[in-house]
Amino acid sequence: METAQILPALQASPLTLKGEFVWGSNHTFLVEVQTPEGAFLAVYKPSRGERPLWDFPEASLAQREVAAYLVSQALGWELVPPTVYRPEGPFGAGSLQLFIDHDPEYHYYNLSDADIQRLRPAALFDLLVNNADRKGGHIIFDAQGRLWLIDHGICFHTEPKLRTVIWDFAGEAIPAGLKDDLATFQRKLSEDAALITALRPLLAAEEIAALSARAEHLIQHAHFPAPPPERRPTPWPPL
Repeated sequence: METAQILPALQASPLTLKGEFVWGSNHTFLVEVQTPEGAFLAVYKPSRGERPLWDFPEASLAQREVAAYLVSQALGWELVPPTVYRPEGPFGAGSLQLFIDHDPEYHYYNLSDADIQRLRPAALFDLLVNNADRKGGHIIFDAQGRLWLIDHGICFHTEPKLRTVIWDFAGEAIPAGLKDDLATFQRKLSEDAALITALRPLLAAEEIAALSARAEHLIQHAHFPAPPPERRPTPWPPL
């Protein structure tokens, strides 16, 4: 099923609860999305199931999941599975994301050298969205070997929050093609009314401004940074 079909199905098609992912901090469910073309699985994160955090606004993580998808699409990288904010669901409003079938035993800590080398866009994406929780298990590959990034509820803070396992490229120059994508994205943040309109219900105005500032910083400095010495640079647990 194409993305153009998946998004409206995620937004409005009937859902059947299939199970719960029990290892995370917040309530997360596996649901089946029913469409005339057939059913597919999705990950449902209701806002009412979010554990409050001291440094993020209450009941805002589902919106950040959607914002991460929109940023990934605007960059042209398509790293985040199709994601929508759904106003109703089995447990109320929340994010709904296409489930990517993958081997959970194949993650950052046992990736091949070749797959590690494919992670530069992932590392850059986390820098841009200020991801505070890039665990090793949030980097997945589907059966066709396509790279996907999941779990972006703790992103887009205005203060530096980056915690990630991907520090492999520290000190390297950002590849020219990725830098060009960042420049195009930054222009979209000021010129693309559709993107701004889509982000405004999901992020505060100051968070969108901080997103633009991070893009500018990455373009100007043009290198992957080293881990910050003044704070913990990796998430816990790391997987």
